[in-house]
Amino acid sequence: MPALHMVILGRQGSGKGTQSERLTAAFGCIHLSTGDVLRAAVAAGTELGRQAKAVMDSGGLVGDDIMNGIVRDRLSRDDIAAGGVLLDGFPRTSDQADALEAILDELGHSLDVAVNIDVPIDVVTARMVDRGRSDDTLEAIQRRLELYEEQTAPLLDWFDARGLLATVDGVGTPDEVFERIVSAVERTRPQPA
Repeated sequence: MPALHMVILGRQGSGKGTQSERLTAAFGCIHLSTGDVLRAAVAAGTELGRQAKAVMDSGGLVGDDIMNGIVRDRLSRDDIAAGGVLLDGFPRTSDQADALEAILDELGHSLDVAVNIDVPIDVVTARMVDRGRSDDTLEAIQRRLELYEEQTAPLLDWFDARGLLATVDGVGTPDEVFERIVSAVERTRPQPA
């Protein structure tokens, strides 16, 4: 089977973390979360990592130019060339999606699927409140979900326009949701000739 290149999307509390672990085990791809990639670049002291650290230390958000460069560096490594990738938290905008498409094309790959784990707002809100984290106040949760809706709706349209979007019902047990995701990935995944 060719290496799989996929993006996982979903509101906070939709189970992306749980499902990402299962998917990387099932498909043998590397799980890349934006935060992990950023921290690794900073820790490694790469040029882009130093630039990102300076921005983060000043309280700013790392811009697309730096983030796209860091993602490109990571995607060009041998482990991803061999096994593929599951991107979590990138792209967050249509501009980043354009950049991802160009990066993968440059590396001789293409995106296979973007899985959107769809869980209603009231369900993810209840899940996050139940986690009991100190930063999970109702107001903070609502703000994060509003931001997600603002930023991600255009991204879903971007993937859908390219025939890459697979929306999966994220309500149910982790096993049920995982089975739905695997079915969606298998339907969209290119089959060997």
